[in-house]
Amino acid sequence: MSSPTNAPQRGTLFIVAAPSGAGKSSMVNAVLAREPGIALSISYTSRAPRPGERHAQHYHFVSKEEFEAMIAAGDFFEYALVHGDYKGTARQSVEPQLAAGKDVLLEIDWQGARQVRDKIPDAVSVFILPPSTDALEMRMRNRGQDSEVVIAQRLAAAQEEMSHAPEFDYWIVNEHFDTAANELRSIFLAHRLRREAQATRQSALLERLLGAR
Repeated sequence: MSSPTNAPQRGTLFIVAAPSGAGKSSMVNAVLAREPGIALSISYTSRAPRPGERHAQHYHFVSKEEFEAMIAAGDFFEYALVHGDYKGTARQSVEPQLAAGKDVLLEIDWQGARQVRDKIPDAVSVFILPPSTDALEMRMRNRGQDSEVVIAQRLAAAQEEMSHAPEFDYWIVNEHFDTAANELRSIFLAHRLRREAQATRQSALLERLLGAR
């Protein structure tokens, strides 16, 4: 049996998308608190911060002009115009970490997910669905961050966003938060335990086990 290579195995890129109000960010944060081995990529956005949001923690907040300058410079791994504002992932937040063997998670919309799959076809994608339209509307209202006009716009946009769920590898229905969060973590764990992922990580162990025969 050949000796294991010293080169790190390329990391896995996980994509999580959902319509606004489906609980994506809360679920991702709950899972990452238990999975420190996955790096969350902080997106850039041209929209203004919402109450409680902090620069470089929730998003990198930049002006529309700054965002467009980054597009022109080829700085984005993916980007899209979402609800009238730009949102995107910088290349430096993804490519170096994957090359170093680090798993990376992107919280993006279906447009960004489509761009990412074109670049990295083996990315693992998850779409989070609400249990009903009524539940989605209630969650938007409970946030207390948006006007009636904005809520109506987001509900209309959610229909379009959810129509792209069939493009994703996995679906999770966020009806009971703890259950949904456990399902998301199970996807990450199961993918990490695939033979292809374990072949490099555990090759030395397999050599020792076979050598004991």
